[in-house]
Amino acid sequence: MGNYAIAIHGGAGSLMTGTVTAEKEKEFNDKLSEALQAGYNILSKEGTAIDAVEAAVRVLEDSPLFNAGKGSVFNSDGINEMDAAIMNGKNLRAGAIAEVHTVRNPISAARAIMEKSKHVLLASTGAEKFAKEAGLEIVDPSYFYDDNRHKQWLATKDNDSINSWAGDGIPEGTKKHGTVGCVALDSQGNIAAATSTGGINNKKFGRVGDSPIIGAGTYANNKTCAVSCTGEGEYFIRNVVAYDISALMEYKGLTIAQATAEVLKKVALLGGEGGLVAIDAQGNISAPFNTNSMFRGWINTAGEKFTGIFR
Repeated sequence: MGNYAIAIHGGAGSLMTGTVTAEKEKEFNDKLSEALQAGYNILSKEGTAIDAVEAAVRVLEDSPLFNAGKGSVFNSDGINEMDAAIMNGKNLRAGAIAEVHTVRNPISAARAIMEKSKHVLLASTGAEKFAKEAGLEIVDPSYFYDDNRHKQWLATKDNDSINSWAGDGIPEGTKKHGTVGCVALDSQGNIAAATSTGGINNKKFGRVGDSPIIGAGTYANNKTCAVSCTGEGEYFIRNVVAYDISALMEYKGLTIAQATAEVLKKVALLGGEGGLVAIDAQGNISAPFNTNSMFRGWINTAGEKFTGIFR
């Protein structure tokens, strides 16, 4: 059996050391650990990378701690609106979903689109209809309500000048933590990536970020790497971040550490903030970020486990 490994993120953001209680930090790390273990258990039994990334992301979607699924932020209409994507590096197949309000686990809907349709990206009511027909769990929109997220929205909804991505102007303890994602390598040598998000707090006009856009926030190719991004999506779209990392590895021969550092530098030069997790076909992991914090964790090919928030 070959090497296998997994890495996850729970979003990059503005949290600084000392702003989170020890109890809350433990809660975050425990949930990251649970998500990692859900994926790793699949990999350790010779399961597939695509199964592992879906399983890990579902754990994070079901937790109100992270901005995806149950913990999604509110848009300008006071509604939770979610996006997700998944990609299989073995065959470059991908699925994505955007602007959904009733699908309990958007990442599973993205996978259903990949496996049960001829399309890559479905949005809004059409995506929800597809998810229902595919047999996925549909819930009342009230399922996604979280009191902390609602307080966050109330604090920002009347002030368009507030940077709602970074959390500026939001009451301490209710700051948004971004997008969640996972990348994995399985024992057959295949890699996969998955990303899920509630987007930007108080987002308007049907805004869709980078998470469900293949090549921007999510990408996987067995030749190179699997990538899941988090941060200010507009910058990640404009830089085609996830694919650019793969291209630098394929065409310039950069290592995963070199490629991720170079691409994140491009994002920063435009004024963008965020981070990512990436894994290559040998199981090397990279998790750079240019923010104060990024919820992240991994289990490497040696079985060593790490979770953390701050630098």
